[in-house]
Amino acid sequence: MKSTYAHYFGATNDKNSLDNSNKLNYKKNMKRRLPSLNALRAFEAAARLGRVNGAAEELNVTPAAVSHQIKSLEEYFGVSLFRRSVRRISLTRAGETLLPQVTDGFDQLAAACKLLLSEEETGILTVSAPPTLAAKWLVQRLQDFNMRHPEISVRLDGSVGLTRFEEDDVDVAIRFGAGPYEDLHAEPLIAETVLAVCAPSLLNGDKPLKTPEDLAHHTLLHVDWQSKSGAKVDWTMWLKLAGVEHIDGRRGPQFNSEHLSLATAVEGHGIALVGEVHARDELASGRVVQLFDLVLPTEFHYWLVCPPQYLDRPKVKAFRDWIVAEAASEV
Repeated sequence: MKSTYAHYFGATNDKNSLDNSNKLNYKKNMKRRLPSLNALRAFEAAARLGRVNGAAEELNVTPAAVSHQIKSLEEYFGVSLFRRSVRRISLTRAGETLLPQVTDGFDQLAAACKLLLSEEETGILTVSAPPTLAAKWLVQRLQDFNMRHPEISVRLDGSVGLTRFEEDDVDVAIRFGAGPYEDLHAEPLIAETVLAVCAPSLLNGDKPLKTPEDLAHHTLLHVDWQSKSGAKVDWTMWLKLAGVEHIDGRRGPQFNSEHLSLATAVEGHGIALVGEVHARDELASGRVVQLFDLVLPTEFHYWLVCPPQYLDRPKVKAFRDWIVAEAASEV
């Protein structure tokens, strides 16, 4: 029975296994007790250079400060680390024991810092962008960025919500709205204009679309812009621009993305009111046509946003410079 319980609960008679397990638990629970890192730096520099003055020059402090740090380290350990003479210092046996471990520790810290800095310059760049803009505009241009900066790998995060840059591990975001954004670096990329589009088959169908008044016989497709970005663009605004008063601009189905509204228009199931940026491919291919050459300007832009300090990161600056130039070429 005893062996059965022992097997069930994972018990073992192997003393080495128990010792190793205890050691592992001890390491997990043990708090690192370290002397002052400044004192260790002073000791390491003085030991490596053999002179207190040399350590002071390297660390950009006074010789008295180095001596004070070394003395505090000796008090911490309760041993002498150096033999002192008029011009030079040499290590005691205790100092010789400590030095290689301290040097190795600082080398590992330096390597970790170098790795982090290299990742800030190259590595993965996470860009948060609205899914439709990412698919319709950004992805088509990223090959150019990749060719210019092969050391940077772009990771796209399709999102329209608020970005918590540090928590979400996002380097830079593209957002749609009136801007600017408090406490963030924000610069406009693309001014949004809105078009009414439909499938070509509707132009000369049973209820042809010859004038804006003919929209009374067709389904108006709506996008819930407000819930996405605080922006409000709707059919009421477009109809007012067209000089049409008798059509209810609120009727018709509503979608939570321009992509869905545009796809419905492509299938001939209504007239979509969408951003010009999103409709470019469909317009170029002829899957939809713009109605009546009316363009609804808005006060909204796509903005490049990030914490101001992120612009000091080389990979963020590289992306910022590239995308600003790309957006400018659209004008």
